[in-house]
Amino acid sequence: MIGDDREAQQHAVRIAIADDDVLLREGLASLLERSGFDVVGQAGDAVALLTLVRDREPEFVIVDIRMPPTHSTEGLDAARSIRQQHPAIGILVLSAHVEVEEAMELLAGGERIGYLLKSRVTDVSEFIDAIARIGRGGSVVDPSLIQELVSARRRNDPLALLTVREREVLALMAEGCSNAGIGRRLWVTDGTVEKHVKSILTKLQLPESPDDHRRVLAVIAFLEAR
Repeated sequence: MIGDDREAQQHAVRIAIADDDVLLREGLASLLERSGFDVVGQAGDAVALLTLVRDREPEFVIVDIRMPPTHSTEGLDAARSIRQQHPAIGILVLSAHVEVEEAMELLAGGERIGYLLKSRVTDVSEFIDAIARIGRGGSVVDPSLIQELVSARRRNDPLALLTVREREVLALMAEGCSNAGIGRRLWVTDGTVEKHVKSILTKLQLPESPDDHRRVLAVIAFLEAR
């Protein structure tokens, strides 16, 4: 039994937390530790966070989008820097309000990334599940952001050129399905799914780019148009 406990501790995900609100930061640390995570350090500003990441090598970072000294985009800038220098680290950005442009920029950065409102932390199971999904390589989008995107959707439907089957594939992509998973759901081969995905990305005018994750951008386009 003791051996099992030690093994679980050895596999605990190492997390760093950055927020200038000490009470929130301490609360998050306590919550995460009780949930089996290893909080390796806390930071009150972006500079301290980058130092913490360099020195303690966490596997996951939780960071406030607005931090000292200007409380503008320091947290987002730090998240971008961490993603560039340590692409394997999962990142969850917390925000007090829905900030569409910042969130879109963040989510376009690829996998293992998430954006949640701080109010979402009060639902412990949902918060822990979000961390787990990001840790497995997924992306997490706050429902409030999705509602904001839907309400501000563009007049011209970007999905108008898609076939019925391509819309089905894109909808399953939005659910987080892999190509293999989509193939099983639609009873088609992986090769067929790959052709549909390539066609979707082409029709949505999402050219290849080393800085953007086109699959995530396609899903965002789908959510905007719903």
